Amino acid sequence: MPDNSFDIVSKVELPEVSNAIHQTLKEVQTRFDLKNSRSSIELNEKDKKILLASQDEFKLKAVIEILEQKLISAKCRSRRLPTAP
Repeated sequence: MPDNSFDIVSKVELPEVSNAIHQTLKEVQTRFDLKNSRSSIELNEKDKKILLASQDEFKLKAVIEILEQKLISAKCRSRRLPTAP
């Protein structure tokens, strides 16, 4: 029986992630329900982490959903973004 193995490597293109973040910020600034929410998104390229902040949990969830949609359209991710409390 042959010993075959393979590794699956998934790399994220940081310029695509950065584009998705900028598109998300534009949408957040123009959406009526999020316009004055003081939401922010920061990309830490060194640690490969995205920091999201917003006025309350409802608005934060809306920003996360928008970002996920933008990342999906940029083909940057295949599963839900991990979140920390």
